[in-house]
Amino acid sequence: MKVTGFTFIRNAIVNDYPVSEAILSVLPLCDDFIVALGNSTDETAALIQNLDTNKIKIVNTVWDDSLRAGGQVFALETNKAIAEISKDTDWMIYIQGDEVLHEKYHDLIRKEMIKTLSDQHIEALLLKYKHFYGSYDYFAESRRWYRREIRILKNLPGIHSYKDAQGFRIDGRKLRVKLIDACIYHYGWVKTPAALQGKVRNFNQFYQTAAWVEENFPVQQSFDLRNADRLVKFTETHPAVIAPRIEATNWKFEEDITKLTPKMDFRRRTLQKIEDLTGVRLFEYRNYKIVKSSS
Repeated sequence: MKVTGFTFIRNAIVNDYPVSEAILSVLPLCDDFIVALGNSTDETAALIQNLDTNKIKIVNTVWDDSLRAGGQVFALETNKAIAEISKDTDWMIYIQGDEVLHEKYHDLIRKEMIKTLSDQHIEALLLKYKHFYGSYDYFAESRRWYRREIRILKNLPGIHSYKDAQGFRIDGRKLRVKLIDACIYHYGWVKTPAALQGKVRNFNQFYQTAAWVEENFPVQQSFDLRNADRLVKFTETHPAVIAPRIEATNWKFEEDITKLTPKMDFRRRTLQKIEDLTGVRLFEYRNYKIVKSSS
């Protein structure tokens, strides 16, 4: 069974993306790894090259910054990486530059890939998500945050990144997936309030014009942490690969931010209450079709 990892990245340093940790977190599961390295203005290229592993293949790319509709440039860059994956690869593992896989899930994922490799009903594996917010000590838990995404896929003809690279399709339709008990740790929102404001400005430049960004997200030093809706104190362990970054850059809030009043309207409060009581997320967007394994 051959496994290839892949990602895309640009300006990881200036945007404070833990891309090295992202790659290293899945590398033990992979026979090789493709990095679509965008035309960065910082030292991202050196960062990737210094990982010093013969598993990694770098593909230099140039982003089309004019593609702002729906963040489609992200999908285009992801597809550039997919195009470099050899045909003899059985499974593909996708990781974005601000995501990290905990090593405690490696054995489970390897077993699931072996178990479902010959199952034609399963085209991909669906992973759960934990979205850290503000600092490494808190994660967001509400309807505003996606619960699951495809990150492990069979190397099937026609598979492509969809819309803004959050999910995948095969020949235009949703993939049939198996939900497994493994979790991606998402660190893209671990920043100071001022840096969070900068993240929102930077993110929206790939969806909107510069004038729109300036009008809707002017430069400021504050950020309303209530935008997360609901924050939970994290009491478990982080992946080992990100421990040095946490030790070097984590900070503490003077107040208990789990006590912040969520910015929920009546509809969202009602739907959140139903989910809390039943575990069912009504009207959830799903870019996949969960099916049962035949094995």
